[in-house]
Amino acid sequence: MRFASLTSIATAVISATWFQSIDRAHASEWGCEVLLCATSSNPSWHSVAACHAPMNRLISAMRRPGFSWPTCPEAGTGRPGHEPYDECPDGWGVGYSGQERGGRRPDLCVKLRNGCAAGLRQREECPQAATMPRPRREDPYYFDIGHDDGQVTRHWFNLIR
Repeated sequence: MRFASLTSIATAVISATWFQSIDRAHASEWGCEVLLCATSSNPSWHSVAACHAPMNRLISAMRRPGFSWPTCPEAGTGRPGHEPYDECPDGWGVGYSGQERGGRRPDLCVKLRNGCAAGLRQREECPQAATMPRPRREDPYYFDIGHDDGQVTRHWFNLIR
């Protein structure tokens, strides 16, 4: 009797482990599909019919609580990066808004200018900060793909349907 009980417990544990490995395999397969589609640049995933299902599944899954990016362990990439803002124009630096409320969003471009009225000779400069909204990236997500020679290529993509 005791042997039968141990056998059924062992069977349950082995079955659960087996089903979990199948789930991981499916998640890994989906993660690899997402990686292949996201890194497609010419054309982008939007124009590749085979990419619509895995990418739409990803976009839908992102809305659920506890979302975790599907990964492709075989590629060694992990989760993608996300940089919503593009570089500031030449001569401009990155500025931060929301500091007065304790936040620090790098969503401004800042440039210091001399604000002295023309013709006035003053001993001190009259610096003024000019700001403008920092440009947003069209493709804010990226995967860094490593190559055998040690080089890394960054592939940008978006998740707009």
